[in-house]
Amino acid sequence: MHKFKPLNDFIFGKTFGEKGDEEQLLSLLNAILAKTKHKKLVKIEIVEHRTFTAEIVGDKTSILDIRAVAEDGTRINIEVQLRDYGNMDRRSLFYWSREFAGGLAKGEDYSLLSNVIAINIVNFEAVAVDDFHTVFHLWEDTHRDCLLTDALEIHFIDMKKFKALPGKDIKNNSLHRWLTFFDQNISDDTLKELMDMDTAIYKANEKMEFLANDKEVLRLYHLREMAQIDYNSGMKKAKDEGRAEEKIKVARNLLEMNMSHDQIVKATGLTLEEIRKL
Repeated sequence: MHKFKPLNDFIFGKTFGEKGDEEQLLSLLNAILAKTKHKKLVKIEIVEHRTFTAEIVGDKTSILDIRAVAEDGTRINIEVQLRDYGNMDRRSLFYWSREFAGGLAKGEDYSLLSNVIAINIVNFEAVAVDDFHTVFHLWEDTHRDCLLTDALEIHFIDMKKFKALPGKDIKNNSLHRWLTFFDQNISDDTLKELMDMDTAIYKANEKMEFLANDKEVLRLYHLREMAQIDYNSGMKKAKDEGRAEEKIKVARNLLEMNMSHDQIVKATGLTLEEIRKL
């Protein structure tokens, strides 16, 4: 049977973001929100807002997020982002604001705007602190216990920092269990242990196994993986070209300073032939 990467955003959306996925989504959300001592969510409504087509899945820039609404009206947005595009802070604020503004119909009073929680699961350092799980609110700069409003809450969960965390407590910490489940290199023994401990994880794994037997899902999964690989290759090529241009610029300057070709080779890493062409 095909083994998916759980944090491929297409598969993540198919596992947690469709009608019938409420149990595993509720468990994951409660595990995340426990950090800020939220009242435990009892019921969640998944907002299905997108049909997965080959065009959407194959577009490396498309956002395959999950949207849900809690019993008290709080709107929740979850995005998985494994590549660092260098704009995660603004990107998260943008999607928070979209969800926040979208909660009010034209002419309605601002007091009817629902709180919005944005959750970002990333595989790079989005926040320069040691903790793998960070949360942001609107606190006053001087009076740090003065909260302007609880309307905004943004979470970052850094998988790299979690993987490096010593002494993970999967027995007592539900978020540790979920993030261990999300590790694509998880052993069969650990997976079995997690499923025995947590019925929601068992259900999530069951859904993934069901999806793995669907040829169309497999096709779209590989399409999404290829889109990400293509993006990474393009970024690497652009960086390599940028470095090459920088080396040539330095070599030209050194030639103008009458430095010997051999010295320029050592200084830039360019070949003798490349320097002679300049």
